[in-house]
Parts: sequence; structure tokens; C-alpha cells
Amino acid sequence: MVKQERAVRTRQSLVWAAAEVFATDGYARASLTSISRAAGVSNGALHFHFESKQALAHAVEDEAVAMLRLIIRSTDGYWCALQRLVDATHALVGTQERNAVVRAGFRLSGAVPPRGHGTDVRREWGEWVEQVLHAAAIDASLADDVQAADAAVAVVAATVGFERLGADDTHWTSEVTLVRFWNLMLPRLAARTVFPRLSSRSTQHFSAKNKPHGRSFIHRQSQPAD
Repeated sequence: MVKQERAVRTRQSLVWAAAEVFATDGYARASLTSISRAAGVSNGALHFHFESKQALAHAVEDEAVAMLRLIIRSTDGYWCALQRLVDATHALVGTQERNAVVRAGFRLSGAVPPRGHGTDVRREWGEWVEQVLHAAAIDASLADDVQAADAAVAVVAATVGFERLGADDTHWTSEVTLVRFWNLMLPRLAARTVFPRLSSRSTQHFSAKNKPHGRSFIHRQSQPAD
């Protein structure tokens, strides 16, 4: 049992170390030696858990998708779909700023050449954004003259772009930047009946204690203004 627990911890440390290296150096430049050094284990221990750099990248992407789904689920029950989207983008960008696994997951999704893995964080995010915008059309929080698919293109391009630009300038992944984006977009996207009640600021935040062995969400549901 002790050996199993130690193996689980070692594997998790390798995933997080790989995420740090992939997020900083990219997939092509990352080396197994730098990853094992960052995890504090030998190359032999790394190869015991992962047969290749590609296997490590797949594990990071799987972990990133799991975290993305957690972000999405944390917005269940919001008073309208459009507010759910706004707050999910804040949670995502805030998580990318603090969490190497999520940053690396998005960066690995754009790796060239593609590695043929089924898990794609960007695709998962894009599909959810379009789904929630279709839900916004159904609950009438989306303006009548806005197509959900068109709005999804703008939101996905912006949020993925912020992540990519943030690799060189953290201003792009700041809450200030995202608030400015939504202050510009919401008057166009939101139905007039709900626009006065929408907030472009996030009401949920990813815990600052977001560490390999201590991830949790602090969730405060968004409510319409009185």
C-alpha cells in the first residue's frame, strides 16, 4: 500500500513537472531530463511511469481536460446561460494564470505537428462555449439577432488568444483584460431584457491553494441584480 501511494505521488509529481516544462518551453523543446529534474526523480523513475514524452503530454492533456470540466461544472445552476459563460471564462483565465497543467493543456493542443491524441483542451472548450451559447438562445439571454455559432467563434478566439498571448505578457491573462473584453461584447450579445442584470466580472475564483495535492474551487453562484 505504501509503495502504491508513493507511486501515485511520483506519477502526479511528474505530470505537474511536465506541465511546467511544456507550458514554459513548449512540447518540441521540452526534454525528459528537464522534466525528471523538475519532479525531483531519476530518468529511470520517469520511464517507469511514462514510456515517452508523448505519453507524458497525453497525461497532462487528460488532467487539463478534467480541470476544465470541473470549471464548467462549477457554473451549473446559474440564473442564465450567458452569465454562466462570462463567469466560466473568468474562472478559466484565472486558472490558466495560476495552474501550469491548464496552461500546458491549451498549449499542447496547438502543438505542431499534432500528436494524434483524442484529448484536445481547446476543442473541448470550444464545443462547450458553443453549447452554452445555444442554451443562451433558448433561455432568451442571447440577443435575437445573434447566432450562437457566430458568437462562439469570437469568444473562443479571444479566450484562446488571451492564453497564447499571456505566455509572453501576463496582462493578457489578467481579469482586467477579460472585463474589458466582456464590457465590449455583452452589449452586442445580450438580450436587452437581461443586459442590465449581467455582470462582466467573475463571481467565482479558482482557489489560490491550487497545488498538485490540494485543488479546490471556491464557488459563489452568480445572482441577478435586484
